[in-house]
Amino acid sequence: MSYWENVSHVGVSSLTSSTSCLQNLNLAYGPIVTLALSETLQKLSNLQSIRLDGCQVTCSGLKGIGNWCVSLKELSLSKCTGVTDDGLSSIVTKHTELKKLDITCCRKITHTSISNIAKSCGSLVSLKMESCTLVSSEAFVLIGQYCHFLQELDLTDNDIDDEGLKSVSRCSELSVLKIGICLNITDEGLIFIGNGCKKLIELDLYRSIGLTDKGISAVARGCPSLEMINISYCENITDSSLISLSNCCKLNTLESRGCPLITSLGLKSIASRCRQLTKLDIKKCINVNDSGMIPLAHFSQNLRQINLSYSSVTDVGLLYLASLGCLQSLTILHMDGLSPSGLAAALLGCGGLTKVKLQSSFKTLLPRSVLENLEARGCVFQWRDKVFQAELDPKCWKLQAEDIE
Repeated sequence: MSYWENVSHVGVSSLTSSTSCLQNLNLAYGPIVTLALSETLQKLSNLQSIRLDGCQVTCSGLKGIGNWCVSLKELSLSKCTGVTDDGLSSIVTKHTELKKLDITCCRKITHTSISNIAKSCGSLVSLKMESCTLVSSEAFVLIGQYCHFLQELDLTDNDIDDEGLKSVSRCSELSVLKIGICLNITDEGLIFIGNGCKKLIELDLYRSIGLTDKGISAVARGCPSLEMINISYCENITDSSLISLSNCCKLNTLESRGCPLITSLGLKSIASRCRQLTKLDIKKCINVNDSGMIPLAHFSQNLRQINLSYSSVTDVGLLYLASLGCLQSLTILHMDGLSPSGLAAALLGCGGLTKVKLQSSFKTLLPRSVLENLEARGCVFQWRDKVFQAELDPKCWKLQAEDIE
């Protein structure tokens, strides 16, 4: 029932009153969650999952859910307005068997909520709490102390520090950890993660600018099953990190845009040893050139998506990539080394392309026959003008236009 904004508790009641076996209810971006609405859920004794993302909620409404949804295992309050410590705590203290909780962008909650979550919901396997900006650094220590079964933890854009990461490293079952835009963490905290979270598969470090090769190396050594890592805009990262990560042979996604110290040498190491690589983002890696494309063309036979924007790759490197029959998505914006003729030859050689992002200036420079040929194969062109550099608060870095491109 998502996006049913004009439905009141009367309408919800009419749909749920005769469905006592209902287990999953989705009201995302829908009605205001009041006490009256929560009362309509009283008879749903089997209800296990409620999604209220984007809804306006009241404290009484959340307390009602806590009182009446006795079998609740999953609750999503992402981007809900009105979530407070009082309302959230009333739910988590009553539902000690809660498995999944999403409180992303619940900006009014504090240490109190996290304390109640950690101490009451020791069975949590997934906790998402991106941008909970009023939560103090001390609260994150409680997560590692009590929630030992966590498999997924999203702490993006929070005030966690190295002590918090040390505690989180006790969560030995953790497979997904997102700590992007966490400006208070350093290599010291990441070393704890590498030593304690051996089952880590996905690690997001986007714009966590206090990290260097030392921390990445610890993760690469301790987490051999790593499949995805995002080190974008960690500007101190060098080829040494990529050489370390090349030991993670299951790595399929590497996002390293905005790392100017990375060169073709590090890329060669990844390509030659991480044969399952399917997605590569090296936008703004200005020291990656044509010599980095040669090992990709030779070894990365599973590569499906690549972003080369602002790199030093020219027609020559692009022609090497054209030999990859699996390549489906190509983003090549603001690359001075590309010519219309070289670009046309490379595009025609990429037989599997389904999406290409190009500057609008090439629209008239490329032969019409080339564009028609590719479009007939099912390739979609997305033309981009000069990227608009939005002036945003640093806390909103992830929304910059340059990143969207």
